[in-house]
Amino acid sequence: MGSLAELAGGEPASASRPIALVTGATAGIGAEFARQLAASGHDLVLVARTAARLEQVAATLAADHGVRVDVLPADLMTADGLAAAEARVGASDSPIDVLVNNAGFGLLLPFDENTVQAETGHLDLLVAVPMRLMHAALRQMLPRSSGAIINIASVAGFTPRGSYGAAKAWLISFSRWANIHYRPRGITVTAVAPGFVRTEFHERMDVRTDTIPAVLWLSPERVVRIALRDVARGKAVTVPTIRYKLIVAVSRVLPARLVAAGTLRRRPAADA
Repeated sequence: MGSLAELAGGEPASASRPIALVTGATAGIGAEFARQLAASGHDLVLVARTAARLEQVAATLAADHGVRVDVLPADLMTADGLAAAEARVGASDSPIDVLVNNAGFGLLLPFDENTVQAETGHLDLLVAVPMRLMHAALRQMLPRSSGAIINIASVAGFTPRGSYGAAKAWLISFSRWANIHYRPRGITVTAVAPGFVRTEFHERMDVRTDTIPAVLWLSPERVVRIALRDVARGKAVTVPTIRYKLIVAVSRVLPARLVAAGTLRRRPAADA
């Protein structure tokens, strides 16, 4: 795939470009990973549910950066969609060099107010899907002793934050173990744990964001730039920006009841 240092920017020296596969690639952090990886000379495979939007993003990235961009329309919450993504990630011909597990969503209501079906689907997309794609990726990365897996987690994974925080905690914990276990064999596994990022995430949850202090918001560009730098350094977990590193550090010493305080609220009907 070229050196991991190339993930932080700059064209690979090799004429054969590495390939990055990004899930949830049409908006927010996923789209920004696609853009920055394309800018550093990676060909792309973009995965998302909406084919028309995928094609639009792919055309723009190919035109802007002169790389090949393939699309894989797939709903990862369906058996067929997940199987298609697994097959591409695990393929040994034209192998994936960088896997970005980004697809996800949040649930607005407390655990007891959601249906068990909603909670199960949420857990599947945040835990089972990245786990299966990582397993598929390792099948073709390990024989080559090369590859990088990037799991988009959250600072919520360091705090008591319902099923969302619990799912992200699994991703952080597993990435820590996997990086220890597989980095000596040439595979870096990194969990990226940002705080509030200006994407469609909260809009899709239908929650208000005007009560969140401006200082806590990060741009996707900054989150991804820091993430790729830390992937290149072989880090198991990266928390973008000093402010969120401090928040995580403080959360570890405060009483759990205080850390868990505060909830996102639904937007007023007039704003919906």
